[in-house]
Amino acid sequence: MSLSLSVVLRPTGPVQPVDRRVLGLAATGVGGFGLAAVYQLSGGRIGIPCLLHATTGLNCPLCGSTRMAAALLQGDLNAAWHYNPVVLVLGPLIGVAVGYQLLAWSLESLRLIRLPRLRMSPRAVDWTVKGLIALLLVYGVARNLI
Repeated sequence: MSLSLSVVLRPTGPVQPVDRRVLGLAATGVGGFGLAAVYQLSGGRIGIPCLLHATTGLNCPLCGSTRMAAALLQGDLNAAWHYNPVVLVLGPLIGVAVGYQLLAWSLESLRLIRLPRLRMSPRAVDWTVKGLIALLLVYGVARNLI
């Protein structure tokens, strides 16, 4: 992982585009909170059921994420923790990183300021993804044993 430490006022030249993965994570986050808002406004009648839970009765690692986000929209951190603590911790961390990347790109596109951008090597991305998948799998098994 590297971070360029130079800040440039009124940058010129080409603007490096935002990575597709960052855009995908941003769309997932916005869509998730949009779904949580619909779930909240409908009184829990409109949501996306988990296929694993519907067919087996087991909770997947993401089960409860919509209810967690809806609880966050109400400001109920305790309920959010109860629904899905792993996503509650990982979501804001990923959200801050994605938000910063989008902010840095936006400010540079507007030619206001060039902020340092986080860059990860392909190997670091690979290990991070594998680590997150392993964490979610362990959590998915553990939550069904408890």
